[in-house]
Amino acid sequence: MTQTTTTTTTSTTAPASVAQGARSAQPSHSLGPLGLFTVLLGTALPLIDFFIVNVALPTMGRDLSAGESVLELVVAGYGLAYAVLLVLGGRLGDLFGRRRLFLGGMAAFGLTSLACGLAPDAWSLVAARVAQGASAAAMVPQVLATIQSATAGARRARAMSLYGATAGLSMVAGQILGGVLVAADIAGSGWRSVFLVNVPFVIVGLLLAVRSVPETRSQRPEPVDGPGTVLLAAALLALLAPLTEGRAAGWPLWTWLSLAAFPLLTGAFYAVERRADRRGRTPLVPPSLLALTTLRRGLTIMGPLAVGFSGFMFVIAVALQGGAGLGPVQAGLALAPMALMFFVTSLAGPRLVTRFGSRVVTAGAVLQGVGVVLIVLAVRADWPDVGFVGLLPGTAVAGAGQALQLPVVMRIVLSEVPPARAGVGSGVMVTTQQASLALGVATLGTLFLSLVPGSGMRDALLTTLVVQLAGVVLTGLLSLRLPRNVG
Repeated sequence: MTQTTTTTTTSTTAPASVAQGARSAQPSHSLGPLGLFTVLLGTALPLIDFFIVNVALPTMGRDLSAGESVLELVVAGYGLAYAVLLVLGGRLGDLFGRRRLFLGGMAAFGLTSLACGLAPDAWSLVAARVAQGASAAAMVPQVLATIQSATAGARRARAMSLYGATAGLSMVAGQILGGVLVAADIAGSGWRSVFLVNVPFVIVGLLLAVRSVPETRSQRPEPVDGPGTVLLAAALLALLAPLTEGRAAGWPLWTWLSLAAFPLLTGAFYAVERRADRRGRTPLVPPSLLALTTLRRGLTIMGPLAVGFSGFMFVIAVALQGGAGLGPVQAGLALAPMALMFFVTSLAGPRLVTRFGSRVVTAGAVLQGVGVVLIVLAVRADWPDVGFVGLLPGTAVAGAGQALQLPVVMRIVLSEVPPARAGVGSGVMVTTQQASLALGVATLGTLFLSLVPGSGMRDALLTTLVVQLAGVVLTGLLSLRLPRNVG
C-alpha cells in the first residue's frame, strides 16, 4: 500500500494563524468508509475496557482473593496509564506516522488484553492493566488525528459526529457487555472473558487497518518534549493516584502530600511549556494551541461531563449489585435504555447541530438533568426493588441528553486545530476526557463508598446523584459560552 503524508504549514505562536491553517488545510489522502469504521473500532475498544470491568469486579475479587484496594488498582491502573501517556502518544503519531502508531498500539492492546485474561493472580492483572492502558494511549490519539488530517468539510463533520457517538455508546455498552459476559461464563472463563473478547476484534482491526487507514504525519516532525512529558505525567499522577487509592488505603500521609504537589507540578508544567513555546521550540502542549477559544472552552465542558458520566456508571453498578441485589446481567441491562437512546439521538445530532449550533449542548444538559432527577425519584420510591422498569424513564432521557453533548463538544474542541497539529490536539482532548473519567470514579465513587457505612446504600446513592446533578447544571451554564456555530 502506498503511504502518503499530510502536509500543512501553520504558525505555532499565533492563534489566528492556527485557525487559518485549520480552515485552509486539505487532506492529501482521504479516509474512506472502511478506514473510518476501522479507526472507530480503535476508539471503541479502550473505552469499553474502561467500563467493562465495573460489573465484573465482585467476581474478580472472589476468584483472585483480591481485596478492595487491589481491585481499585485494576480500574485505576488502566486509567492512570491511559491518561498520563495520551498526549505523548499523539506527539509520537505526529512524529513517526499516525497509521504506524495506530497499528502498533492496537497490536499491543490485543496482547495486553490477552495477558489480562490469562492473569494468574491479582497483581499480575494490575500490571497487565497498566500495560493495556499504555497501549490504548498509543492507539487512541491517532484516531482523531487521522480524521482531522484525512477528511475535510462535511465528511469531517460527519466523521466527528460518528466519533462522538461511538465514544458515548462504547462507555455505556461496556458496562452492559461486562455483565452479559460474566454471567455467560463462556467455557468457564468467568470474568476473564471481558478481556479475552478484545483479541478477535483486534485481529480484525489490524487486518482492516493495513488495507484502509492512510498514513498521515506532521510536515515538520516535532521532537518529543522530555521535560514537558515528565511534568505532565507527574502532575496527573499526583492528582489521580491519591484520589483513586486514598480511601481504600485510609488516606495516609503520602496521599495528602501528593495532592499538595499537584498545583505545584501543574504550574511548573505550564511554565516550562510557555518558555519552550516563546523560544520557538515544540512543547508537548503548546500554549498557543490552548489559546484557541473553541478548544479551551470545549475542554472546560469536557471535564465535568466526563466526571459525572464515569462516576455515575461506577456508582450505579455497585449500588444495583450491592444494594438492590441485582446480578451482573440485570445491573448491566438496567442501562440498556441509556445506550439505545444515546445511539438513536446521536443519529439526529448532526442535523440538529446544523440548525441550532452549539445550543444543542445546552439542550442536552437540560435533558440529562431531567433524566438524573427521574432516576433520583425512582430510587427514593422503589429502593431496594428498583430495576429496569423503574430506571427506564430516567436512563432513557439521560442517554438522549448525553448524546446531544459529547459528540458536539468533541467537534467544537477540534474545530480549529490544524491537521499538522492534529495529534497534539486530539491527545490534549482525549487526555482531558480520560483524566476526567478517572477523576469521576475517584471522586464520586469515593464519596459514595464513604457514605455507605453511615447512611446506607440508598441515601449514599441519592447524595451522589444530587452531586452529579450539580455537575450537569455546571455543564449547561458553561455551554452558553460556546461559539454558536459549530465547525
